[in-house]
Amino acid sequence: MTDDSPYFMIMKLRGLWMLGLLLFPPSMGAERLSLNEQKIPRNLEDLRAIQGALQSHLERARAATVCLQMGEGSGSAVIISEEGLVLTAAHVTAKVDEEVKVIMEDGRELRGRSLGLNSETDSAMLQIIDDGPFPYVEVDLEDSTILGDWVFSLGHSGGFDKKRGVNVRVGRLVKQENSTIQSDCMLIGGDSGGPLFNMEGELVGIHSRVGTSREQSLHVPIREFQAHWEELKKGDFIGEGGFAQKVEPGTGFLGLVARDSADGGLEVQELFAEGVAEKAGLKVGDRIIEIDGEVASEEKLTARLAELGSGEELTLKWISGEETQEKTLELGARP
Repeated sequence: MTDDSPYFMIMKLRGLWMLGLLLFPPSMGAERLSLNEQKIPRNLEDLRAIQGALQSHLERARAATVCLQMGEGSGSAVIISEEGLVLTAAHVTAKVDEEVKVIMEDGRELRGRSLGLNSETDSAMLQIIDDGPFPYVEVDLEDSTILGDWVFSLGHSGGFDKKRGVNVRVGRLVKQENSTIQSDCMLIGGDSGGPLFNMEGELVGIHSRVGTSREQSLHVPIREFQAHWEELKKGDFIGEGGFAQKVEPGTGFLGLVARDSADGGLEVQELFAEGVAEKAGLKVGDRIIEIDGEVASEEKLTARLAELGSGEELTLKWISGEETQEKTLELGARP
């Protein structure tokens, strides 16, 4: 019998579960669900207990699980307060203080703004800036979920799909480390940033990445968010890890040459082929009249580009012939 046979895999999981009871004992006085006390479901009654626990919390959990869209990319997240505070993964938002589209399960599109992130643990916060109240979930602030407990994961796998809705997977917590927990709930692209719940409907982690197989799903535990709660809420970029990179000011490239015009604003004199400005529809001779809502000038444009990095946004309003246009452009990388 090989080490990767079903028998050995079951025995390994049982061993991990027993080790977890020693290292992470249940909170004294807290009532644990009986379904978590069984090493494996013994009969149909046990399976129905798991199903019942899931169904009792699923509607609320799904309503609070959202899809985040940033340009061409998307990820998942979960609302944890009536006021619209959201938890997600750092590699999903990637930046602080950026506008993000938040899509509810019913298809409503809301405006959000990224708050802080931790580039080393893959944790991030976001605030919905449209008016609430919003559906939300409770958080396991006591860190009471232990190795072997049943859990369920939600996510907008592959992006938002109103007809399909939020995907649900059921599994168990199979490994605990300081900054990571692991379940056997299968994750795929688009699930990143989504929630992991215990069977009492409490949020215990945020999806981070997939291990060597899709059954080795890694999540950021809530305790990692708690450790930097205030920094995340005020919009700090924490650490120098690989999950997000700080934007370097002055590296953003617009791809045009413009000079102050006698008629006010900036006259476009040169465009770089396939540059951001040309792709946005600007033409030589057009007159830029506003930059980020302020009167356009050479001084203003130079100052803004000195502040912004590649991937950050700049809003321009310009006159082309008899038409006035306004667009928010994502800056490219300076050649």
